[in-house]
Amino acid sequence: MIDEESKNGGEALGGIVLIGATLLALVVANSPLAARYDAVLHAHFGLSILHWINDGLMAIFFLAVGMELKHEMVAGTLRDLRAVALPGLAALGGMVVPALIYLSISDATRGWAIPTATDIAFALGVLALAGKGFPPGLRTFLLTLAILDDLGAILVIALFYGKDLQVLWLASALLPLAGMVWWMRRGSDLVWPTLAMGAVLWLCVLQSGLHATLAGVITAFCLPAASRSGGHPLHDLQTRLASWVTFAIVPVFAFANAGLPLGELSLEGPGASLALAVGAGLLVGKFVGVVGMAWVAGLFGLRRPEGVTWGHLAAAGLLAGIGFTMSLFIGGLAFGEGDEMNAVRAGVLGASALAAVLGLTLLRILSGAARGKPV
Repeated sequence: MIDEESKNGGEALGGIVLIGATLLALVVANSPLAARYDAVLHAHFGLSILHWINDGLMAIFFLAVGMELKHEMVAGTLRDLRAVALPGLAALGGMVVPALIYLSISDATRGWAIPTATDIAFALGVLALAGKGFPPGLRTFLLTLAILDDLGAILVIALFYGKDLQVLWLASALLPLAGMVWWMRRGSDLVWPTLAMGAVLWLCVLQSGLHATLAGVITAFCLPAASRSGGHPLHDLQTRLASWVTFAIVPVFAFANAGLPLGELSLEGPGASLALAVGAGLLVGKFVGVVGMAWVAGLFGLRRPEGVTWGHLAAAGLLAGIGFTMSLFIGGLAFGEGDEMNAVRAGVLGASALAAVLGLTLLRILSGAARGKPV
């Protein structure tokens, strides 16, 4: 098992790598290399490289998210419904309020889900960067909130961001799905047959009109948590894949999608309202939704985790405003490329950076102030 200090160190390093990839994308997109950067991303090998990243690599990202969801449901924080209640309600508030704020500002209604997402890796990375001295319940609360938030994002993508449905391809997807379920029921330690059938499922879902990354989640849930020989295939694969996702897949996605050409950015008219809607949804909506629903939950007797103060919950509400990976991903589904997507990038990057700075600052204040005193 990985100790808590190593886990926090990995999360902090992952956050730093993600920030570095984002900054590099911004530098390249505003340098003489900008044309080459754009040409490479739109070079075609069956699909464009950008498409391979957003539909292919991100399917692996969603495979990792799905495995974490299943692991937490089987053996982690999501197993106990009482422990899930508070962060679950906070996650719900953190999706509904940002969407309402977005819709109150922007007329581009198809982007309503952009500010509802939280970036697990980034949020936990900032929490790890804040150092030690925080109650374990704070990380558990933020992790559970972010996982449930991702589950909500998966459902939103499936329901609202598909294309014209191709029934034949969707029916074809039932074959690899049935094969994966059959293999799971065998309880084998081997995961490669499930992954191979998951690749076929990915192709079927891609062609069906649903978003191909959903195949990653479905594949994850078809991996057995325990085998008949006593092994743990799901957790073992999750452990092996974690570093690849943290240090390769997510940074590559960030580099490919965070390149905002500042010289072409126009924040007048619709662009201004779109960027403001996304930014306000993430920065204000997440904070109000998370903390507000936690307060409402308290009125009905749901207690905060042991040692977690309202100051800690406020910091968690700020960190939940780091939408980044998922927000950029949903923004791409909603608007594709062009001026609208650049406005989305501006809103997501600006709000996520500010949320990270404010959250980190508050955590440092809580850590450095009189310890043990409620805030």
